[in-house]
Parts: sequence; C-alpha cells; structure tokens
Amino acid sequence: MLEWKSAGIVEHGGKDRDPRDPRDERKHNHSELASYRALSVWELNSAMKYIRVFRDIKISDVGLVGGKNASLGEMIRELVPRGIRVPDGFAITAAGYWLFLDHNRLEEFIRSTIGGLTVGDLRDLAVRGRQIREAILNCSLPRDLEEEIVRAYDLLSESTGAEVDVAVRSSATAEDLPDASFAGQQESFLNITGRRALLHACRDCFASLFTDRAISYRHDKGFDSFDVGLSIGVQRMVRSDLATAGVMFTLDTESGFPDVILISASYGLGESVVKGRVDPDEILVFKPALKKGYRPIIKRTVGSKQERMVYATRGGRSTRVVATASEDRSRLCLSDEDALQLASWGIIIEDHYSKRSGHHQPMDIEWAKDGKSGELFVVQARPETVHSSRRQTKMETYRLRSKGRVLLEGKSVGEKIGSGPVRIIKHVEDLHRFQPGEILVSDMTDPDWEPTMTKGEGHQ
Repeated sequence: MLEWKSAGIVEHGGKDRDPRDPRDERKHNHSELASYRALSVWELNSAMKYIRVFRDIKISDVGLVGGKNASLGEMIRELVPRGIRVPDGFAITAAGYWLFLDHNRLEEFIRSTIGGLTVGDLRDLAVRGRQIREAILNCSLPRDLEEEIVRAYDLLSESTGAEVDVAVRSSATAEDLPDASFAGQQESFLNITGRRALLHACRDCFASLFTDRAISYRHDKGFDSFDVGLSIGVQRMVRSDLATAGVMFTLDTESGFPDVILISASYGLGESVVKGRVDPDEILVFKPALKKGYRPIIKRTVGSKQERMVYATRGGRSTRVVATASEDRSRLCLSDEDALQLASWGIIIEDHYSKRSGHHQPMDIEWAKDGKSGELFVVQARPETVHSSRRQTKMETYRLRSKGRVLLEGKSVGEKIGSGPVRIIKHVEDLHRFQPGEILVSDMTDPDWEPTMTKGEGHQ
C-alpha cells in the first residue's frame, strides 16, 4: 500500500525568496535549485525536489503546480472525504520545467525564435512554433529530475503490482485566472504505461507549451512566454475507454442560467468530448430540486456520438479512435442514476469553490466512468470563465430581423450573428486559405485551429 506523507517547506538561503515560486527558482544555478526541500516525503522518508503528491497540494499552489494540478490536490484533500472520487497521482512541479530549460540552455533560443514573430502570420507562427517544439523534444531531461519522475511512478504503481497506466496532463502556472483560463492550450497524453513512455510524454508536455495555439493565446492575453511555467500531472487512468466520459458545467452554457447542471457524455475516453470531436449526449438537471432530494432531469438529448477514443494495443500509439456502433449511437450512454450522481457532485464542487473564492463560482468539470469497476470519477475541475466574467445583471441575445434561404445547417461556436463569405475547410493543411472576415465551416474543428478562428467573422 502506497503511503503519502506531508512535509513542510524548508527554505535555504535568502529571506525574500519564496521556494514555491518557480520564477525565483529558475534564476539560480543547478546547485541552488537542488537546495529546495519544499516537496513531498514518501514512506521511504526521502524528500523529492520536483515532485508533489496530489494530496499534498492546495489550491493556493498554482504558482508551483499550475491550475489543473492545484485543483486536483484541492479536491483530493477536501472533497474526497465528502464522497467524490478523484484518481490519485502526483505533480512534477514547474521548478522541474525551469530546470529542464536551464539544463539544456533553451531560454535564449526560445526568446530569439519568438522574437519578431507576427502572430497574425499563421505560416510564420507555425514555423517558429515547430522549431521550438523540435528543440525541446531533442533535449534530455536532467538526471535528477528523471530519477524523481521514475521513482514517483514506481511508487504509484506499487499498489497495483504492475506498471500503472496514467494520464499525463500539462498544467500551466497561469491557468484558471479570472480573465484567462489557459484551458486546452497545452496537451494531455492518455494511457501512458512504463517509465520510458512516461518520460517521453513529459518532454511532449514541455513542448506543448509552445503549440501554435498556446503561443497565440499568450500573445492575445498579454503574457510573455516566460511569465508562464509548466507543471505536469501524472494521474491514474480511469478505464472510461470501456464505458463513458464527458464534461459537466454547473450552469447553462448558452444563457449562463445558474440553476442547472449541464452534463455532456459520450463513449470512450473523455478527450473526444473535451476537444469537441463528437456530438455528445446532453442531460440537464435542475439544481434547486436536486438539493431537495428530487430526481429533476428536465431534458435529455441524444447526440450522434459518432466515434469513441479507446486504448490502442499496437502500432506504437497509446490511444486510437474507432467508430461507434449504430445501436449505441441511437441511445443515451449515461443512466439517470449516474447523471444525478454527477450532478450532486457538481453542486458540492461548486459550493466548495464558491466558498473558497468568496463569490458564486460556476465550474467546468471533467468526469469519467470506469468500465471495469463501474465507478464514476471526477478527473478535473476548473472555474468556468466565459459566463463568470460577464455582468450577471445583463444578458445579450441576438436575432435575425429578416429571413433568407438556408444554405447549410450545423452547430455554431458562439452566440452572436455574423456575415461574410463562407470558407469551407476540409483539412488542416488548408487553414492558410481562411481570411479575416470569412465564415469558417468545417466537419470538425480542433483546439489547434484557435489562431485561425480568431481571424474570422464566425465559425460553424
């Protein structure tokens, strides 16, 4: 049985430095970095400098482990005792990221490559972003960082008696700010098994801080690339490839109405729903009645759920996408009982984060059902930032004053009405053809398209 123990922060040298601040740590040489002893102590009673166990992390540790990992730690500490299931794991701190850059002398190269970039020039953005990512992927992890990652993974695997499969998720230190969530800007990697695969995934996470969309997003929000560090979360996988997964919002995402919980669900791993690759089922639950003990499901919508992401067993890949059987597409993939359980958890999570923030805080929650155990889990939770940032006393709606001939129907991204020439994009290679003011139409979009879509009048 793996035991987790907490240790306090031990500061070495300097009265004005916060050892939790990775931007302070990166300013010092390798030997000084090695002096920080702020992190977790395992049952082996050996301190690790760049690893924190989730249950040793608090919501205030965003500067150390990023928004995603800080929230996971908060839920495990505070909400697991209240019955919410959250998969365990550990975080590689942002200090490990700064150490990686220092070890490989990458900062100067990155600054020179980004310098002079015109973000609106998508071809230039793609070239420079690829150069930085390739440089990162060709570098080695510092030995002491690599050893700690392997050691933490081995200890996490100990309770299963075999190498545990994990999700490896990027967690930026600027995530979940009131006016900039940074959600979805970096990459996650699922079904990672074994030491070598884990270390490779960690480098991939570091590189994903410089995806085209991440560079573009930081530029648009006024962040320097070195204002943001990267932590990595290593979390036990939930076998939703054998069941269902999705997202849950503790408000209506169209209107911002706060008294409902909207659950989106599809078969397989949750990335298909998170990244908008499928048309999921939707279930709407009325919060006030649920709090009184009723079963207030007020709407069920069956989505097409055209594909599902599952574990890959060959070809060197960790996941693959397969078509959903027609009989599964035509029915809801989530039972009423599971929907009500998730909604109850959503209320608990929203109440907790609202109390922490001192105001009503709607939440954006990722969940998964384990096909082996039949158990539900919450795998992520972050503040909802779209409607939360709007004035609650004012609601804007849009309507057409005249009707015309319908040329195409689909699902729009956003609520406003726009006009312009239509640009149909079938392949990512054709994105450069999309011009400012056009209406983007595609079978499916991807977060990597974000720099392109911000140029348009609308997208569908």
